[in-house]
Amino acid sequence: MAFEGLTDKLQRAFKKLTGKGKLNEQNVKDAMREVRMALLEADVNYVVVKDFIKKVTERCVGTEILSSLNAGQQVIKIVNEELTALMGGANARLTWSSSVPTIYMLCGLQGSGKTTMAGKLAGYLQKQGKKPLLAACDIYRPAAIKQLQVVGERVKVPVFEKGTQDPVITSKEAVEHARYYGNDVLILDTAGRLHVDENLMGELDRIKAAVKPQEILLVVDAMTGQDAVNVATSFNEKLTIDGVIITKLDGDTRGGAALSVRAVTGKPIKFAGTGEKMDAIEPFHPDRMASRILGMGDVLTLIEKATEAMDAQEAAKQAKSKGPEDMTLDDFLEQMQQLKKMGPLQNVLGMLPGVGNKLKDVEIADDAMKKPEAIIRSMTLRERRRPDILNASRRKRIAAGAGVTVQDVNQLMRQFEQMRKMMKQMMGNKRGMMRKMQRPF
Repeated sequence: MAFEGLTDKLQRAFKKLTGKGKLNEQNVKDAMREVRMALLEADVNYVVVKDFIKKVTERCVGTEILSSLNAGQQVIKIVNEELTALMGGANARLTWSSSVPTIYMLCGLQGSGKTTMAGKLAGYLQKQGKKPLLAACDIYRPAAIKQLQVVGERVKVPVFEKGTQDPVITSKEAVEHARYYGNDVLILDTAGRLHVDENLMGELDRIKAAVKPQEILLVVDAMTGQDAVNVATSFNEKLTIDGVIITKLDGDTRGGAALSVRAVTGKPIKFAGTGEKMDAIEPFHPDRMASRILGMGDVLTLIEKATEAMDAQEAAKQAKSKGPEDMTLDDFLEQMQQLKKMGPLQNVLGMLPGVGNKLKDVEIADDAMKKPEAIIRSMTLRERRRPDILNASRRKRIAAGAGVTVQDVNQLMRQFEQMRKMMKQMMGNKRGMMRKMQRPF
């Protein structure tokens, strides 16, 4: 997962400040030396690191510690605020054209994940109620057009293509096609190169002049580190980009690109790719990303993922909320299905405060829930609704049907009972609080 190494080093630096009543210059100097090294090792731009350390140091020196915070927490608060500012402060949303269609031109080097990201962005906007169209303007890379058609099919978004025709003409015809068929968003997947060159920039500049895109979005690979910042700088100088999309932020990346791009180019990061699936795209929130970097989790994004995963019908069922004693194995199975929709389990758990860092050495397979699902599906409807009837012979039959051991079935049942007990305890605490609130003073 992204930022693991940086998170570890920052937490070690802050731990040394715990228990101090006031920050002095030496405390800050020692901590900032470690923070500087952590950022540089994460491949953050040297000038960006230097400016960041200066700002944090100036704010920390002589700061009186709030009564509810120790020195380490106060430094974390300051670093959190400065990290947020470094990455842009607030989520930079897409802007929209007053005329239809709104055109987004995606550009970037080969291998950055641009074509896949075009499909992800189209799928994301479709969920927002838009009617997007993808246009294939890369006529050089072998199978580029076919790849865009494949990702278009996966997100159920149409693709406009005219083979190896001049991409400038194709982009203009795509605009007319979008207007005729009522597509309110047009996403241009342009050609990339292995490096920035004049031919590439010339073609992109001609497309820009021909269709006047609402935004030019540069797609960069987070795993290329400082090179991603150099690429962003070159594209911005030649095209004047409007924003950046970072891909592969879920990979084994040091995170330097995410922390440097905004400061070096002045252009905001608008989206981040967080996985291989077509729905693995998130709006980039600097404050939430800063919290993740500092090991504080990202509860807001987790809530949004949970809300998105739960459809309206399921939400209505949840609203009626059963008591713990009424919970069945069918309910347990539904909860697992909802969790799977939220993305890779390791990424989801990593958004919980204090959990992500503990999971760094733990491999959680994407199919971790296949076994419990198979066990529940091997039960009869009566057994799912009345788990108390699962005696030894029934458990043996279920294990054989699911292709697992009886111990696996027993383990699942223990987990189910633990969840019911936890729900009962939570409801008991809630009733107790309500009784206290109703007592006269």
